[in-house]
Amino acid sequence: MKNKIKIFFALFAVFSVGLLTGCYEHFPLDQDITRTQNTFLNQDSVKVEFPKIIKDKITLMAMVYTHCPDICPMTTHNMYLLQQRLPDELKDKVRFVVISFDPDRDTPDVLKRFAEIRDLTFDKWTLLSGDKQNTKEVMLKFDIKAIPADSSYDENGELSYSVIHTDRISLIDQNGRLRSNYKGSTANIETILEDINYMAK
Repeated sequence: MKNKIKIFFALFAVFSVGLLTGCYEHFPLDQDITRTQNTFLNQDSVKVEFPKIIKDKITLMAMVYTHCPDICPMTTHNMYLLQQRLPDELKDKVRFVVISFDPDRDTPDVLKRFAEIRDLTFDKWTLLSGDKQNTKEVMLKFDIKAIPADSSYDENGELSYSVIHTDRISLIDQNGRLRSNYKGSTANIETILEDINYMAK
């Protein structure tokens, strides 16, 4: 009898581990991003802590800069398309976060105009700008690279420059864990939707 009980508990333990790890085996990453909080201003110049602001939400996050001529608008648009494609039962469970890695130019007002032009609604979207230290820490956390490239001065004498940077959308689960990265400008919408649905189960 004792042996049967031991066998039962051993099988139960194996089955339980399978249930707990099944979801996590679906995704290539499992990185806790909640150990440190970073301070930013949102598009309304309100101070917020990231990732505290996405607590208990599935989140799609990208780091961009508003002067970007190609990759960043494409990445943001792909996130917008994902929002439009979300099934009704998930619309309130998913957040969208955009963080600028060019805070010198991307002030909260600039980010707000960037969002409004693209019909991004602030009940679901948060756009963040911070000081260089907080920005750098988040870039390191998400392994985002951004290197200033060609620079020039415009007709008003203001410095203008482009940035070579990582092209990425990141998927963060409800527990604040980074689970997957996708190429932002050419993201496969169907794949990301499937991952979000899987995560929401």
